[in-house]
This record gives sequence, C-alpha cells and structure tokens, in this order.
Amino acid sequence: MDTGVEGGLNVTLTLRLLMHGKEVGSIIGKKGETVKKMREESGARINISEGNCPERIVTLSGPTNAIFTAFAMITHKLEEDINSAMANSTATSQPPVTLRIVIPASQCGSLIGKGGCKIKEIRESTGAQVQVAGDMLPNSTERAITIAGIPASIIECAKQICVVILESPPKGITVPYRPKPVSAPVIFAGGQAYTIQGQFAIPHPDLTKLHQLAMQQTPFTPVGQTSPGYSGQCASQANC
Repeated sequence: MDTGVEGGLNVTLTLRLLMHGKEVGSIIGKKGETVKKMREESGARINISEGNCPERIVTLSGPTNAIFTAFAMITHKLEEDINSAMANSTATSQPPVTLRIVIPASQCGSLIGKGGCKIKEIRESTGAQVQVAGDMLPNSTERAITIAGIPASIIECAKQICVVILESPPKGITVPYRPKPVSAPVIFAGGQAYTIQGQFAIPHPDLTKLHQLAMQQTPFTPVGQTSPGYSGQCASQANC
C-alpha cells in the first residue's frame, strides 16, 4: 500500500517510542556504537530520555523517510535480540517483536476510527497486532499504542499510524509522558534520613527535613522506625 508519506510528502515528523531499559541498552550499544550507526545511516535525530528509569522514551525526529529508516533499524535490532534469546532458550515458539508508540490521546480517536474501522483496516492491511491503551499514561495526556508482529508488519503499521497522526493534528495542550525514576529505599536512623544505593546508605538532607517535620506533627512511629537497632547499625556502618 502506498502511504503517501514516503514519496513527495516528505514532512518533518516526531515519533515517540516507550521502551524498557534493557531494550534501550541494546539500541544504544557498547559505548553508544549502535545508536551512533542508526543516526548516521538513517539521518534521523534519535534522542533517548535520561534517568535511572525502568522505562525510557526514545524520540525519533526528522524527515519521514529518515524516521521510517530509523524505526526499521530499531525493529530489526529488537528482532536480533529475540533471536539471540531464543538460541539460549528451550521455548518452542518465538515471541513477536513488540514496540510501543506514544501519541497524544486527542489523536487516538482518528486512529481507532468510527466503530473501530480505521484500526481494523490497519490490522488487516499490515498483519500487525495493534492495541490502543484505554488509559492515559501517568501524569500526561498521551496514550501508548502497542504494535506487535514480524518486522515488516510493524514497520508498515508504524507508517500507517504516522499517516493518521499527520492528517489529524493533536487538539489542545499535550502533556508528554515522562517516565519516573526508580525510587531508592529510604531508612531513618538517629533523626537522619538515608537512601540506600547499592551497598551504601547515603545521607539525604531533604528527606531528613521532611522526617523531622513529620516527627513534630505526629505522635505515631514513622515507617522505618520499627527496627531502630537494624536501621541505626545500617546507617552508621554505611556499607550494609
């Protein structure tokens, strides 16, 4: 199917992918070699959100043909990872490549279509599984679209999704989804707050102030004070 995007209509596009940290690590590659190669060969800008998060946002931006090339390279890299995992596995059936595209919720209606006709058409013409999340991602006005299948199906499916979002601009203000970092465990000892990072207890002045305020406000024993012996020992040695 001719999407009408690859030919004369070569507009600038931004595509946001929501990926797991392990997948992002694979795409970045050793010393950033893989993502560097993807940037050079596709001509797309590929930006990866910072932070110690279980999820990361990978943003592809540039002309549509560059975006689709970069998207295809990411899809094939994920398939390689699945093949490698299968080689060391006893599983008999290979899981599909799965990617999540994040778009403003205001564009989801156009993607689903009246009575689900548009999304049905995309599923049938590409052979990919497509699922639009019912709820918005936390603290945002965006929804995740999960697409799964063989690389050729996913790539064609992404192209068709891009056609829809180019034809139906978002309405109102879009609040982008920002994955939250993993919060480190906190312990309280001797009126001080410490965050546990690896094997060490690191003093945390901001949390200490909050803890002291809480102690003035409430007669209850705060969480973490139930085993003061253990907490005190852990914090003082700072290596447990």
